[in-house]
This record gives sequence, structure tokens and C-alpha cells, in this order.
Amino acid sequence: MLTANEIRDSFVKFFESKGHQIVPSAPMVIKDDPTLMFTNAGMNQFKDIILGNHPAKYKRVTDSQKCLRVSGKHNDLEEVGHDTYHHTMFEMLGNWSFGDYFKKEVIGWAYEYLVEVLKLDPKDLYVTVFEGSPEEGLARDDEAAGYWGQFFPEDHIINGNKHDNFWEMGDTGPCGPCSEIHIDSRSAEEKAAIPGRELVNKDHPQVIEIWNLVFMQYNRKADGTLEPLPAKVIDTGMGFERLVRTLQGKTSNYDTDVFQPIIKVIGDLSGKKYGDDEKTDVAMRVVADHIRTIAFSITDGQLPSNAKAGYVIRRILRRAVRYAYTFLGQKQAFMYKLVPVLIENMGGAYPELKAQQALIEKVMKEEEESFLRTLETGIRLLEKTMNETKAAGKTEISGVDAFTLYDTFGFPFDLTELILRENGLTADVKGFEAEMQKQKERARNAAAVETGDWVTLKEGETTFVGYDYTEYETSILRYRQIKQKNQTLYQIVLSETPFYAESGGQVGDTGVLVSEFETIDIIDTKKENNLPIHIAKKLPEHLEAPMMACVDTDKRAACAANHSCTHLLDEALRQVLGTHVEQKGSLVTPDSLRFDFSHFQKVTPEQIREVEHLVNAKIRENVPLTEYRNLPIEKAKELGAIALFGEKYGDEVRVVQFGSSIEFCGGTHVSATGKIGMVKIISESSVAAGVRRIEAVTGAKVEEMFDTVQDTINDLKALFNNAPDLKAAISKYIEENAGLKKQMEEFMKEKEAAVKNKLIEGAKEINGVKVIKAVLPMPADAVKNIAFQLKGQFTENLFVVIGSVFENKPLLTVTMSEDQVKAGLNAGQLVREAAKLIQGGGGGQPHFATAGGKNPDGLNAAVDKVVELAGF
Repeated sequence: MLTANEIRDSFVKFFESKGHQIVPSAPMVIKDDPTLMFTNAGMNQFKDIILGNHPAKYKRVTDSQKCLRVSGKHNDLEEVGHDTYHHTMFEMLGNWSFGDYFKKEVIGWAYEYLVEVLKLDPKDLYVTVFEGSPEEGLARDDEAAGYWGQFFPEDHIINGNKHDNFWEMGDTGPCGPCSEIHIDSRSAEEKAAIPGRELVNKDHPQVIEIWNLVFMQYNRKADGTLEPLPAKVIDTGMGFERLVRTLQGKTSNYDTDVFQPIIKVIGDLSGKKYGDDEKTDVAMRVVADHIRTIAFSITDGQLPSNAKAGYVIRRILRRAVRYAYTFLGQKQAFMYKLVPVLIENMGGAYPELKAQQALIEKVMKEEEESFLRTLETGIRLLEKTMNETKAAGKTEISGVDAFTLYDTFGFPFDLTELILRENGLTADVKGFEAEMQKQKERARNAAAVETGDWVTLKEGETTFVGYDYTEYETSILRYRQIKQKNQTLYQIVLSETPFYAESGGQVGDTGVLVSEFETIDIIDTKKENNLPIHIAKKLPEHLEAPMMACVDTDKRAACAANHSCTHLLDEALRQVLGTHVEQKGSLVTPDSLRFDFSHFQKVTPEQIREVEHLVNAKIRENVPLTEYRNLPIEKAKELGAIALFGEKYGDEVRVVQFGSSIEFCGGTHVSATGKIGMVKIISESSVAAGVRRIEAVTGAKVEEMFDTVQDTINDLKALFNNAPDLKAAISKYIEENAGLKKQMEEFMKEKEAAVKNKLIEGAKEINGVKVIKAVLPMPADAVKNIAFQLKGQFTENLFVVIGSVFENKPLLTVTMSEDQVKAGLNAGQLVREAAKLIQGGGGGQPHFATAGGKNPDGLNAAVDKVVELAGF
């Protein structure tokens, strides 16, 4: 029986024998494409080729691509673990043709690989072809059906609808019919009872799609019409985990050697046995699946966070922790302990896992511990909500309360439902879903972009000339209109451009397009599918006129200084902290730089100063830039150039060198380090477990900072009568202030004692209870102290309500002895009701509560209301 690693290898070797170039997997996390957060299909790394933005270096390509599908159109997250074949992270085996072969060849090779190489029984295979779409003027894909007819009888070739058998990259762009290959893994008896063709695309767990052959032959325009592609593309994707399951004779992907080693360790750690109980089995499958996603994401540079891609990863991790917490009895972090077995099984194919092991484990452990604390907080809040619901005589908590737990505190809704069921309660599911839908609508409206079709003025590709020029004569190749947040903008593609498009952490250039007729502002430059796009608020009136593209050189120079400084910082941090330091992200703007790096403890002020001194020494040396363009990647590695984990590099790269600092980089840089001027680190902080962040400024911004510091010092000196020794003057002031504060505290204690005694003297005895009520002009802390002293002095039969006003802010304070609480009184409920009279609100514990408000004139009435509600 072939192992998973042998199957992966056999696929790429087969297509290598058919003239395909084997290429490595692209990172699972996408950094420079605003349209996509994660690689969700094997074709993502080839989008710029398919769109015609970049020529294909190889006409035939094959690989195994790590993918992630949890959001948008492909959202399988809630099914993962509950069935046998859905996953978050999965591998896609693929082969591509860019304007080379088409349907005949790929169909023949697909049959050859599955039947002749892997020895699958063709009787178990079914293929689908596009049935056509009259409304779009598309006929049935008889061409594909004819080629399949050479290998399969007619009853194994099935017509498929547009949803299943017409593949589209998005609302616009390349698309075309596709053929899915399905396999029937049922028993002979089941096959005899119901033919497999009747179960294709019917969500049967043993009749599943394993390979999709996409025939891209059209381009979808913004108005929905289709036009033929000039160069047809073949794009195939085979689900690796499903193929392994088929070849290893299993009925579940989780029973293969892709997952079983991980599941075994989960069982060892939790004391559970896989196969004994469906609930624990689901939990084990969830954890086994999600551990892969989280580890690969961290490896590719995406840490869990509260925004965008980081939020997706955090959500996946928390789903795994929640299943382990609920069904595997794991109340402490344990998923990070699975990283070694994952690396043992996948580290050969993906060596980056081993290289990043320490970081993966550190980040995962801290995230787990954080969420376990969140779960405990959520359970306490849910218990409070349940008690209030029961006290009100209800059996259902509101959808708003359930959504608040989910959205504000990260408490999963299904866990809320589980705990409610155990306590004989339910949640308003429709109310929760309504709140969730509102949130999605808000997010969708914020991100909505209407994109028009590209209007092509001339054919051609963009040439970037910005490393050598900041002004260049150019012309417009194409443009389109976009609408975002009620703003109309235009995206412009130039034949040659000196504008750097945002990527690699460096923001995009701004500037102008100048012709003999007009000047157009370029407000940003973005990269989409590797294509530099210039963004303007209006189009030139003379679109075909030659023009000069002029970069804002001041901003460019400031960006270049900050970008070069990140390289020097990287080297200095390695010198001071150790060679384990690796860049984990950066942001380079004209005003400042941000540099994230792996390190497992806080950087001390002494270390920061040492790093600063090293970088500034290198700046003063005025080390010239040595730049290598189109350098073969092996030569770059021989130079010792530092590459970033999670980046996809081609066969040729650009390398930037300042003396001993040598890095792969596509950004803009100073011609010599002296042009940076000086660097000053302004902060060092934690981003995530094992990742620190330095923020710094350079050049003129350092001068501005020093000017601000000097002005502050001068202002301080003036406050202390220009004392020659400012530090000594401030120290003396602090000592004097501390002494006065102590005297004031003593005075307040005496005053509080006097007020307390006066309140006791004025107390009334009602039904055997000492009732104290008053309105005092005192701060909140003093009133609280008095209330606590009274409660300490009279442990029984005491009821106190004090209104106070301080700085025109009214406060209501209620306390009572425990016997009054047992008799049915609740301070929190009393102040909430009475606070309406001071236009406020509040709450607290049954024996002590406070309420603030806006209307001090209602304070006396509020005090009286508390006494009235208490029945005294």
C-alpha cells in the first residue's frame, strides 16, 4: 500500500514525465493580493499568468499546493470533523497548461494516471461534463464528452449543471467548463442496489469527487457576457487527502496515514480512544485537521489576531480548543504538543515546518491558554445570564445575549447551546442568526467594491523602471472604474512605470501623470495579481496622449530610508539577540517603520540601545548599496542572502546588500546608508507569542522627535523655575507631594470617621433595622469607605443608602448586612431602579451596589426611592 508521501511524489513525477515543470507550493497565506487572504486553490499562484499580466516561464507545470478554505464561497469550516472528507487545510495536486495542450491531452493523462498508474478500477469512476446553458448561449461540452467516451461507457459520463461544471475565478475573469472525476467506494452490495451515477454530487460520503479538470476558454466581463480567451488554460485540482483515502482502501480521510498518527497522539494525551464514541471522534478529527492549518499558517507568517486573515486562523484554533475542552477533557493547552508528530509526518514535503517549530509551538500554546481563559470568563457570564433568565421565569436566553457572548467575548454559540441544554434552557437561534446577519451586512458594506471592465487602449505588459527612475515617459495600456464606500476611483495600468506598487511591507508610491494637456494625481499604487495599478480620482481627458509618470520623490526617499533601515535593524537584532531572530513582517511608510521579528522575551532597554548604536554606526559608515537583479536563486543563497519564511520566490530574485547585510528584497532603497540620516527606536512591544515589534523613525523625523523632546524638557524646566538640576527638582517635588498626599489621607480618614459617627447618630430604627440615609458632598472613594465601615461595624439589621455629589456628578450607594440580603433585598436591583431619577444606571452585588447619573437635582428623590423600594 502506498503511503501518503509516496502518492504525492507519484503524481508530480507522472506529470514530470509528460513534460511538466515541478514547482514548489506557494505559501498558504497570501500577502500581496487584496482580493484573497489565503490560497484556496492550486491555481492561485498562477493567476497573473492566467490573466495575461505576466508571461509563463513554463508552458506546463505541476505541483502539490497547500490550500485553506474557510471563508467566502468555499466555507467548509462547520462541516470539518463531522464528515469524512471536508478539511480546512488540504493539499491540491495539480497540473497546468498555459496555451499549450487542452482537453484531449489532459483527459487522456487523467485516465492513464488513475487507471494505469494507480490501478483504480474504471468501473468505480464517473465523470461529469457541462450540460450547457441556453441563457448564456453555451452548448453542452460535447468535446470533453467525446474524449471521455474513448475510456468510459455512456452511463459513466454524466451531465452536470452550471453550479458543478462551469468553473469561474470570480464575478469576472477567466472561466470555462470543467469535468469532475468521482469515485464510488461503496461495497459491492451497495453498488448493485443503487448505481453510482445516481449518487454523484449528492453528498454521499462514499461517492466523492477526487479530481476536477478545468478548461478555461472564456473571459467573463463585468456585464456578465463571455468572450473567448486568446490563450486557453488547463487547470486541474485533485484532492490529495481524498486520493490517499481511495488508494489506502479507507472510508474516511481521517483513517489514512495523513491523519492517523496525529489522532493517535491526541488519544494518548487525552486518554480517549478513537472509535469508541462519536462525540470524541468528532473532536479528535477537528483537532487533527485544525492543527495542520494553524501550524502551516504560522509557518507562512500569519499569526492569530483580531483582523482579517489573522482572525480566521484564531477562529480555527479556538474551534479546536473548544472541541478539546468540551469533549476531550482538555482544560489546559495541549494542541501545541501535537506539533512534533505533524512535523514527523509532513516535514519531509514541507521542511519549513521544522525550521519554524519553536515559533509554532510558542504561538499556539499562548493562544490556547488565552482562549481557555476566555472560555472560563464566558461560562461565568453565561451562568449569570442563565440565573437572570430563570429568575424572570423564562427558559430561553435572547439572541442578543448569545451574540454578545459570541462577538464580544469570543464564546462559541454551539457551546452556549450545549451549556444551556444541560441546564434546561435554550437560546433564541433566530435572534442570534439575525444579529450575525447584521454584522455580516456591516462588514460586507464596508468592503463592497464595484469593479467595471478593463478598457484596453493598447496591448502590452507593464515594465517597472522605478529602481532607476522616478520620472519616466509612458502611456496608458488600460483602465477601469471602481466604486468603493460611495467613492468613484479609477485604476490605471501603464506601459512603463516608476511607481512602486505596495508590497513587501512598503506602501505604494504617490505622484502625478503629466501630459501637455493636464496633470492627474496618483493617490496610491497597489499590486493586484502581480500587476502595478495606479489609483486616481479622475481619468486624463486625453487617454492616448504620451505622458510623464512622476513619483513624489520626497515620499519615495523617506520610504527608501525606512526600508533600508529595516535591513540594518534585522542584522543588528541578530547580532544583539541571536541568530534565531527572523523577520515576521514589516511596514514601511514615509513617516516611520515597523519591524516584527521572532524572539521569545522582551527586549531590554540596554539591548535596544545597543541595536540603535549598531545601526547608527552603519549609517555613519555610509555603506553603499550593492544590488543584484535577476539573480538565480541558488546564487542568492550562495551569497548568504536572507529569505523570508512564507514568501514565494521565483527562479530569479533581487538581492539588496549593505556590507554584511544581504537580503532578498523587491523594495526601494537608499544608494548608501548615510542617506538614512539616523534611526531612533520609539517603541518595542509584543505582537504575539514569540513575536516582538519595533517601531522607529529615521532622518528628519528623528530631528522632529528630538525637537519635541527638547521643547518638553524646556517646558518642564520653566515649571520648576529653570532649576539647574531638573531631575533633583522633580524628585523633591514628588517627595513633597507624597507627604502632602499622606497628610490629606489622614485628614480624610478623620473626616470619614466623623461623618460615619454622625450618620450613626442620625440613624432610624425601623422594624428592628438600623436605616441610615444621607446626601453628602464627598468623592466616591470616601463614600465607599464609609459604607464599608458601617457594614463592618453593624453586621446585622443594617440598611444604608447614601447619595453623594462630587464635581457635579451624582452617585448613589447602597449597602446592607447579609441578613437583609437573605430576607430578599438586593442592592443591585434597588440602585438600578432608583438611578432613573438621576438619569443614570448601575448595579453591583446583592449586599453592595452603586449607580452614577447626570442629574444631581434628583439625588434626594433617588435616596428616598431606595428606602421606599426596600420597604422601610
